[in-house]
Amino acid sequence: MRFEFATAAHIVFGPGRLAEAGDLARGLGRRALVVTGESRRHAERLTGLLRVAGVSSEVFACAGEPAVDTVLAGLDQAKKMGADCVVGLGGGSAIDAAKAIAGLLGNPGDPFDYLEVIGKGRPLPARAIPWMAIPTTAGTGAEVTRNAVLSVPQRGLKVSLRSSQLFARVALVDPELTLDLPPDLTAATGMDALTQLIEPYVCNRSNPATDVLCAAGLPKAARAIRRLRVAQHDLEARTDMALAALWSGQALTNAGLGAVHGLAAPIGGMFSAPHGAMCGALLGPIMQANLAALRQRAPRHPALLRYTEVATWLTGNASATADDGVLWVKDLVANLAIPSLAKHGVTSRQIPEIVARGLEASSMKANPLPLTAEELAVAVVAATN
Repeated sequence: MRFEFATAAHIVFGPGRLAEAGDLARGLGRRALVVTGESRRHAERLTGLLRVAGVSSEVFACAGEPAVDTVLAGLDQAKKMGADCVVGLGGGSAIDAAKAIAGLLGNPGDPFDYLEVIGKGRPLPARAIPWMAIPTTAGTGAEVTRNAVLSVPQRGLKVSLRSSQLFARVALVDPELTLDLPPDLTAATGMDALTQLIEPYVCNRSNPATDVLCAAGLPKAARAIRRLRVAQHDLEARTDMALAALWSGQALTNAGLGAVHGLAAPIGGMFSAPHGAMCGALLGPIMQANLAALRQRAPRHPALLRYTEVATWLTGNASATADDGVLWVKDLVANLAIPSLAKHGVTSRQIPEIVARGLEASSMKANPLPLTAEELAVAVVAATN
């Protein structure tokens, strides 16, 4: 048994913990670039906490998913203000932008020296400057991952800046920050977390440490995501969802993902679609495709039993079958009104390109077994209809 486990250096979790952000930031530096989403939710309170703690700050807003050019603009602002630390406050996009900016501030050269796929893919030689992640959604787990996902609109691609040098020094997770999330965003980010607990558990790189996180996180996520559909301000459910999202980030960064994320990456680069909603649309069809392929080509594969275990955690029924898990996911997607891929502009004409790009995605390599282009196409068609 051989595995490694890496995560943020310091995790601070619980309702009301944002109040500690100033003191935590003071341990990182004295001049902070605060990277937020477009709405700048909670930014005023955070900068006030930093000021009281003796940390000066400037705010850099990341509108939508971060592009390489966005990161370069943030990097320029950080250099001009002499930032010695970074704080990411927002959803996965804001946190990924903060992560990339902190990483590039700590290393020489151009982003394309380090980016996967379209860059040189060189390893970051030095650690990112000290940075803190404060998520305001419960989905991506980006506060504890080692990669920043960046878009390259000119190429219709999403690529990663990936390195163990990028882990946050502090991940501060306060579920109260998610209480005002609207239902559609709660649903989409929740589906991302759910997917990121299922895929690492059944993937071909799972390990005992990530298994524990997935087994604990899936029942919490399954209960919370349904409760939040009808009780938006349920703090207990928000706390469970935030914890499940945190664990999903630790699981994916230490085990891997699978075909859902392998396909979501190229779709996200080609269309303007929320990542979590794409995962939700794809999850049921990919689970179904994996089960069919496993039964046909690898009937003794351990992932078959794992899909059954996933089903028992999702449904709360100890007698549930793997197929019951697929039905539960499809019912959940309908209940949450997660849109089909067609709603984001995907048509049958683009499916061959989506599949071709998906087969090259890094996440696809961790799928329980390789799926053929035809099998993937059938899944994308099902997610599109």
